[in-house]
Amino acid sequence: MEGQHRRTCADIVSAQVFGHTRHCPCKMNQLPPKSPLVSPLSESVTSRVDSLDNLSMDSFWLEVENIKQSTEAEQEECSLADVKAQEEGEAEAEWLQDAGLSDLIKDHASENDNVVLLSTLTKTQAAAVQRRLDTYSRSRRRKNKHPVRDVRDIFGVVGSGETVTEKEESSPDQLWHNLRTSNVQKPETQDYSCTVRNSGKEEVFNMDIAYSEQAAVLLKGSFLSESRRIMDGNTLTKFKIYKGRLGVTRVGDLSAQDMKKIPTLAFIELTALCDVLGFELKRNKAAKLKTTEKKLFGVPLNTLLENDQKLLPNTKVPLLLQALLSCLEKRGLETEGILRVSGSQTRIKSLEQKLERDFYTGLFRWDEVHQNDVSGLLKRFIRELPAPLLTAEYLPAFAAVQNIPDLKQRLQALNLLILILPEPNRNTLKALLEFLSKVVARENNNKMNLWNVSTVMAPNLFMHKGLPNKIPEGKEKQLAEGAADVVRMMIHYQDLLWTVSSFLVAQVRKLNESNSKRYQFCDKRIKNLLRKIHADKDKVEKNQAEPSKVVKVHASLLLKDTLEVHLNNATRVADVLRQFQKNLCQNGWNIVNTVNLLKCNNSTECTNLLLYEVGGNIGERCLDPDTYLLDLYHINPHAEWIIKQNPSYPRMF
Repeated sequence: MEGQHRRTCADIVSAQVFGHTRHCPCKMNQLPPKSPLVSPLSESVTSRVDSLDNLSMDSFWLEVENIKQSTEAEQEECSLADVKAQEEGEAEAEWLQDAGLSDLIKDHASENDNVVLLSTLTKTQAAAVQRRLDTYSRSRRRKNKHPVRDVRDIFGVVGSGETVTEKEESSPDQLWHNLRTSNVQKPETQDYSCTVRNSGKEEVFNMDIAYSEQAAVLLKGSFLSESRRIMDGNTLTKFKIYKGRLGVTRVGDLSAQDMKKIPTLAFIELTALCDVLGFELKRNKAAKLKTTEKKLFGVPLNTLLENDQKLLPNTKVPLLLQALLSCLEKRGLETEGILRVSGSQTRIKSLEQKLERDFYTGLFRWDEVHQNDVSGLLKRFIRELPAPLLTAEYLPAFAAVQNIPDLKQRLQALNLLILILPEPNRNTLKALLEFLSKVVARENNNKMNLWNVSTVMAPNLFMHKGLPNKIPEGKEKQLAEGAADVVRMMIHYQDLLWTVSSFLVAQVRKLNESNSKRYQFCDKRIKNLLRKIHADKDKVEKNQAEPSKVVKVHASLLLKDTLEVHLNNATRVADVLRQFQKNLCQNGWNIVNTVNLLKCNNSTECTNLLLYEVGGNIGERCLDPDTYLLDLYHINPHAEWIIKQNPSYPRMF
């Protein structure tokens, strides 16, 4: 009986989804102060923000006033106390903990996991780690505590597969020097000219090389000053992601196991990028969330999703948010001033109470709700989250992106921040941004262009009653415009921002390889370790010398047979899928279940099929159609390749 009731609730919810506190708590949150190193850039930042003067900020301040009015009767207290000043070394210890390197500052701990991670780092990433270890060690010495172990005694390998020569192995100092100075993950020749602004042309966004390495080269070559072209207030530069021979990896293409490694790597890379640019990356401490008796509004994302997944397994975005967005997409996209024009606060409060009571029972009538009230509910849902959607910890970092003068580097920082977000936050933010893009696409009817939408949504994303509010006097306008500009970038460049950089995927592969081998990293056995690594490297180089290869592609859910593919330097994923389609149509392969494949004009469409790389040095990765398979085979010769149905298509089995 209970199971029957649960299925009924699931059906009802599925049908629904798919068919100011007082002035002080609501101010913009404080941005982390800029380092003295970046003071020469302040003029450039100010100029860029000034270029937005011709774009009205009226919507921003109107939204702030609406937020104040909607919550002034609640008089809620801040749920987070002001962040206390940390003692010297505490911030560095916390950073090393979050970077997965806390064992480096312990007196007695296993070193294997640290060395595996450290062996993947680039030159700039390793420098970021060393900088924080040095600061922590100095603080320990000042407190007359036992100093931490010298990290150079641990490192026996240089970053990303490069090794030192046997002549150097007796010197830990030299080993660490090689890690910090090795030119890892860089091809012999690099073209950074695309980083210099080129007005009127589409620019290439390089994700093969670590962003911090790109910034270091530009800074060294004095390219940075040339790249500070201030964007036109109404124009954003077009970027095209550079596709290497291994293709592009989107968020969602990697297995959950591999995706869990990405935030740590992105965090280290973001720190390295900020170090190179001269910015101090400051974070709030994670919030202690208050408990609530409500079911929908003011409930943590994780709790919402846990409850929703009991009704609809694999739910990744809260069902209430999906229902709000679905309602607005069906009847609100054409409404003039949608999101900007406020609904009735009395009705919105009443609707919130009805949703709390009736949403999961299916009794709530969306067709009777005014669209401006629905948009008010949407913004209220975001504001009422116990912790900001961008997280309490990283909200200052998102806000500080505006201080980076170069547009491409701002996008690089945003890309890393989005990858750092917890999965529920990242998925929810993506659903919101996709909806906002649809609003902008109908601006001829709803009169809401990209800047209008950004100024309305910025207060809802960057103002939170539970965070401390300390705004430097006279900086309100600059901070407001900067926050709106960050939202504008997230809406406009969301396809780019939800991409996992190739250099991060390469680091994941390195982690998986090292974890599977589980070398014993200690100085006594460094000679054997280096011999083993050199042997593995020679084996990879031998594989890369093969001009062609015959491999088997599996499609176990679709066919009993396997597809034999002859690979050469020009063979792409799209070619294999076309060959698979051709064999299905011409050779009469034994199809396990004909309804597994979608038919169109008596031929099977390959657009509903995807090729996955499974195993070896990756958990699972959905391959870009433009991936060159011989190159992929050389990178991961032990993987299986499996054809599966595109999950975005209706499943037929």
